[in-house]
Amino acid sequence: MRRSPRSRRPSGNTRTKRLLAIGATLAVFGGVVAVTQISSAGDRRPHKQTRPVAAECVAPSPGATAPAARGATTTRTFQNGRWVTNHWGDGQQTIEECQETRSGGGATTGSLAVACPDVVSRLPQVPDRARAEVDRNLALLQTQITDADKRLAAEGNKGQGFINNAILAPLASKRRATLDRITIAIDRFGPRPRGLADLAKCQARPVNNNNGGNPDNGNPNNGGGNNGGNNGGNNGGNPNNGLDVLANNCNNSQLQPHDGFQNGNRCISTAFGEVGAAANNPSLLITEFPQQIDRNQGFAIRVSTRNLVRDRFLPAGQGGYYLESSLLNGEGLTRGHFHTACRMLNNTDEAPAPEPVPAFFVATEDGGGGSQPDSVVIQIPGLPESGTAQCAVWAGDGSHRIPMSERANQTPAFDAVRIQVN
Repeated sequence: MRRSPRSRRPSGNTRTKRLLAIGATLAVFGGVVAVTQISSAGDRRPHKQTRPVAAECVAPSPGATAPAARGATTTRTFQNGRWVTNHWGDGQQTIEECQETRSGGGATTGSLAVACPDVVSRLPQVPDRARAEVDRNLALLQTQITDADKRLAAEGNKGQGFINNAILAPLASKRRATLDRITIAIDRFGPRPRGLADLAKCQARPVNNNNGGNPDNGNPNNGGGNNGGNNGGNNGGNPNNGLDVLANNCNNSQLQPHDGFQNGNRCISTAFGEVGAAANNPSLLITEFPQQIDRNQGFAIRVSTRNLVRDRFLPAGQGGYYLESSLLNGEGLTRGHFHTACRMLNNTDEAPAPEPVPAFFVATEDGGGGSQPDSVVIQIPGLPESGTAQCAVWAGDGSHRIPMSERANQTPAFDAVRIQVN
């Protein structure tokens, strides 16, 4: 771990000062252009075995919404010929969004959202000369979904016939034309993609019956998938390799089943999933960062990943936490994303308390990544307190676990640096 000179943060900061400082940080940040907003369920939900009760609207963690765009849960920037999507706070809502939801002015638990098949994962390697045109049309596909979502929110109460004829049919027509342009653009310089036209049709699904609000994949799973069942028992009859295993499922757990939301004291029955070969396991490194910054001064961290296909993200704040098993693509590489967080260290001589929220947090998914290392730049609006900051980056699979490795002695895909805040 790289370190800048040690320094201790001044003591005695009050919660009020911290909140004011965080607000000032968000106000000065302007480096990310917001282009879309994903409707989301609240970041609190009662357990499914009880009757749903409306929870109090609470402030999300810092970084839960984009600093430059109030209310946005995702923002996109164009880097290295591709769109980079940042998911702020894993899909948490602001108090204002939560209150609008409760009053009927926003997306509600029973509301509908447009769910479309994923396009990026179906594309072949895009030739460099076709990349700009393909990216423009991928951005247009997202704009089309956003526009359809807005109309669905405004007029979805007119019935399924209206939704099919007035919203989904025109959307399919627009998507088909855009997918044709993508096909032609790639075909000019490389192998012609097959089957993109089959991805034109979308559905209107309940917000909590998709994969947590991510509108461009159509995964029907939700937080109800963790039912405490046996996920494979003891490896098909092998008695735990002769080891004294305390448990490998939730059958005998006294805890409630995990529901896909960020709740503790639960038992998670989701299978670990697929693990690749050692040579294909993800790795990650922070390659550029400042040694020192001033308070509330914006800065950037450059992150390089290898063997991490950054195309899978289920928002934790919308019920996608620990919900999906780890998956590999056709090349045996982990599908997922990565997280970036910065927190202030009260003491550099002992492990910090784990529960305080960080001063900055974002999850990044851009459809890039592969067997060769590449990089993404994360723009951080600034840190509100003086002292020593720890900025960490770690890979996540589709529902936020650090990707597994073939061997126990492989270093996981994470990195952290210390930055002096003056």
